[in-house]
Amino acid sequence: MSKRRTVQLILLSLLIIVAFVTVGCTQSTAEPTLTPNEAITIGLLIPNNISFFTVLADGAVEAAARFNVTLHVREANDTLATQQAQIQEMIDQQVQAIIIVPVDTEAIVPSLQAANDAGIAIFTVDRSADTDVIIAHIASDNAAGGHMAADYLAETIGRQGNVVELTGIAGTSAAQERGRGFNEAIAAFPNIQIVAQETGNFNLAEGQQAFAAILSEHADIAAVFAHNDDMILGAIAAAQEVGRANQIVFVGFDAIDAAVTALENGELNATIAQQPAEMGRLGVETAVLYLQGNTTPNFIPVELSLITK
Repeated sequence: MSKRRTVQLILLSLLIIVAFVTVGCTQSTAEPTLTPNEAITIGLLIPNNISFFTVLADGAVEAAARFNVTLHVREANDTLATQQAQIQEMIDQQVQAIIIVPVDTEAIVPSLQAANDAGIAIFTVDRSADTDVIIAHIASDNAAGGHMAADYLAETIGRQGNVVELTGIAGTSAAQERGRGFNEAIAAFPNIQIVAQETGNFNLAEGQQAFAAILSEHADIAAVFAHNDDMILGAIAAAQEVGRANQIVFVGFDAIDAAVTALENGELNATIAQQPAEMGRLGVETAVLYLQGNTTPNFIPVELSLITK
């Protein structure tokens, strides 16, 4: 055999070895594959039945169906005692995991700790809880969304004017983070003044009532930012009732269907789009992944985007 032929065979052998090693490494580092498991039962606890959370639940139901997971969905009507009772119900039913959007970030902690003590894996979605028993939190960056809303609002009103903030439920991380992001960003515009901050508790009717009262006290309002779309839709209705809607810039948060329609109609200027169905899907898939013995990140971000008319 010639020397040249010997070298060629050696090089070919090395290429084959490298190929096998590469394939082996690829297989060993691949992400775990979810498999259907009829033995898994999960509780999904949402705070109320507004559009955002019903869409989130729909995403979770779809994912549960794909993996043959039994999913118990409960809605708390924004009542802490109800959600606490629902957690106890999940403990009594011996579910393997609870996915929860807390009614109150701090007050729900003892109930979550009790569920953890019962061997239940805890996951939070959209709103966090102040406890280290949480396996993973799936959410958008609410503070970044508040910042995004502030920047858009400021530029739209020419970086000057009186602004109103309609806040969500005080005890929730979503309201706290969206408010923090908005206020930090708006502080960079010295000619913008926040003249009123009132809670609408993430509720359309309460948002409308709160903004109606603000309109009666302030003749000059350039813009309003609400921590969710239900409240901003209520604010639009209040402004329409007194003929001032065309004078005000309205910015919401969530991009629910009704808000998208309001954008298309020219009533709403902008909203920060979350992906509630994706949150629900990721909640179930992350829980299944964990229960099948895989490691999961402790925070799973869901992308935000600004939608304008």
